[in-house]
Amino acid sequence: MNHRIINGDSKTILSSFEPSSIDLVVTDPPYLVNYRDREGRTLANDDNPEAVLSVFDEVYRVMRPDSYCISFYGWNAVAAFSCKWQSLGFRVVGHIVWHKPYASKTVFAQYRHESAFILAKGRPALPANPISDVQEWTYTGNKAHPTEKAVSVIAPLIKSFSKPGDTVLDPFSGSGSTAVAAALNSRRAIGIELEKRYCFHALKRLAGVEKFQKRLAA
Repeated sequence: MNHRIINGDSKTILSSFEPSSIDLVVTDPPYLVNYRDREGRTLANDDNPEAVLSVFDEVYRVMRPDSYCISFYGWNAVAAFSCKWQSLGFRVVGHIVWHKPYASKTVFAQYRHESAFILAKGRPALPANPISDVQEWTYTGNKAHPTEKAVSVIAPLIKSFSKPGDTVLDPFSGSGSTAVAAALNSRRAIGIELEKRYCFHALKRLAGVEKFQKRLAA
């Protein structure tokens, strides 16, 4: 399959895509919380709501009619994300929570979850095998990226909301977990990432998947 990892601004890059060319979007955008991890790493545009939210204009355009977008989000910026999605015509049709066996932060409460909205463009068919809206979390260690999601977290979303041969887009690709999960499950992966260092890492991961699949087929 012709998988792609593209370095650059997602809104600009997606503007060159054909309308209705994407079967599923699974993405983990900056949460708009000025995140900084213990090593001092930050995320591009995490302090710039317009730069992040405006990408969804193009996301909506390139999605085919009657399809899904699954997006993680920051709970303290939920109003901004929700207003943007609804203004474009997305319908919120579900919500998934991943329970963490540890607290990633303790302030007013222990932060022990991640969450994502299931957004529908039009009236997509119901999943043949719906997943639970409460999932178990797998911690990656965030070695390659400050907010890296595990492939095992992303893969059930791809399997439930798309079919083999579909094209899966992640416009905030990071270290490429969505692309890897798509490739491992016989979907075509397109990832777009602003920071070049993460694109290189994602390409290496995809190359490893392709090498593994060739060995299996031999």
